[in-house]
Amino acid sequence: MPHDGHDHDHTEPPSDIELRVKSLESLLVEKGLVDPATLDALVDRYEHHVGPQNGRKVVARAWTDPDYRQWLQDDASAAIGDFGFKGRQGEHMVCVENGPKVHNLVVCTLCSCYPWTVLGLPPVWYKSAPYRSRAVADPRGVLAEFGTTLDPDVDVRVWDSTSEMRYLVIPERPAGTDGWTAEQLEPLVTRNSMIGVEKARTPEELKGAAE
Repeated sequence: MPHDGHDHDHTEPPSDIELRVKSLESLLVEKGLVDPATLDALVDRYEHHVGPQNGRKVVARAWTDPDYRQWLQDDASAAIGDFGFKGRQGEHMVCVENGPKVHNLVVCTLCSCYPWTVLGLPPVWYKSAPYRSRAVADPRGVLAEFGTTLDPDVDVRVWDSTSEMRYLVIPERPAGTDGWTAEQLEPLVTRNSMIGVEKARTPEELKGAAE
């Protein structure tokens, strides 16, 4: 549902497991058994490439398959699970669709609930207090900071994720992609467009990124 506040508190300190993992990581780095740069590279790869590739497949199929698009609207968890993308952090999914007059934006106001199964690791800014508060108070301002400007008549809807419900934005399909296959469309879909802070890439932007 759109933002109406949480009924649960996620501001407690890190769990014992999280603290132990952090301590183990620090110890391994200190002993020279783990290279921090390599570890950061692995995390970055999962966050920006491996994880979002799952979501890209979902979006591209929705763009090219009307029946699948309807299935996502009716039962997103089952439709996404058809790809084999299942597990914790993705049991109760809802897909919201952007269009010419509606733009959806996802946030988690009290923590960082996030659909790991389709987007990988949450970006640092998604977990930050400024994003969590300003996405609700000033969504257009937040979008502008990501380079996303919308016409005044576009309705911006903010969806507040919880531990019981997570959202995936289906960005508006870019113009000039008629006849493209799902595989051709996948590179146009970015992690940020599936959170809603940006739009999907245009064919021109994709071409420029490859050059």
